[in-house]
Amino acid sequence: MAQPVSVAQGSYGMISERTRLRMIERLRQQGIRDERVLAAMYEVPRHLFIDQALATRAYDDVSLPIGQGQTISQPLTVARMTEKLLEGRSTPGKILEIGTGCGYQTAVLLKTGAQVYSVERLSGILDKARLNLRNAKLVHARLVHGDGHQGLPDVAPFDGIIMTAAARQVPPALLPQLATGGRLVLPIGDQEQHLWLYEKTATAIQETRLEAVRFVPLLPGKQ
Repeated sequence: MAQPVSVAQGSYGMISERTRLRMIERLRQQGIRDERVLAAMYEVPRHLFIDQALATRAYDDVSLPIGQGQTISQPLTVARMTEKLLEGRSTPGKILEIGTGCGYQTAVLLKTGAQVYSVERLSGILDKARLNLRNAKLVHARLVHGDGHQGLPDVAPFDGIIMTAAARQVPPALLPQLATGGRLVLPIGDQEQHLWLYEKTATAIQETRLEAVRFVPLLPGKQ
C-alpha cells in the first residue's frame, strides 16, 4: 500500500487517517485482497465526493445520495467491482466506466493506474464529478456526456468496462467494445440485482454471476 499520511484535510474538514485505515481493514475482512485496490481506496479522499452534510459518514460502508436520484456506492461495492475488473491483469490498461456519478469510482480507477474514459448521462452530475476530481487532484480521466448504452466505440477496444447502474441485460453495444482478454463488470436486474462478470476470450464470452447488489437503473439518452 501507499505510505499513509497523518491527516487527510479536505474542504469538509479533517478526516483522520485512523478513519480511512478502519475502512481498509474492514475491506480486508470482507475479502478484498488486491493491494492495488486497497491502496487506491485508501488514497482517494471519499469525503470530497459527497455533500458536506454527509461527510461524517464518508468512510462508513454505506451508499449515500449525491443528488438527482443518484448515489455513491458503498466502499465494499466499489472495491469488489474494481478488484474483479483488474483480476489477472498486471496493469489496468484502458477502462471504460458507464455512469460517472460523483466521480468516486473514476478516482479509484485512476489511482490504480488505469487510463479511464467515463460516460455520464446527466450533465449536472457530470459537472459535479469534474469539480470533485479537480478537488482531489485527479484530472486525467476523459469524461463524456453521453448515453452509457452506446459506450464509446470511437476509442474502443477497452481492456475493461465497468458499469455503475443496473441494466436489465448487457447493452448490445458494449461487448464488441471489449478487447480480447478484457472484462466487463456490471449489475443486472430490476427488483433483484446481481453483479455479473463477462470475460472475453478469442472464441467466446464467459459469464459469471456474483453477489447481490443494489444500484440505480441504467436509463437511456442524456439530459
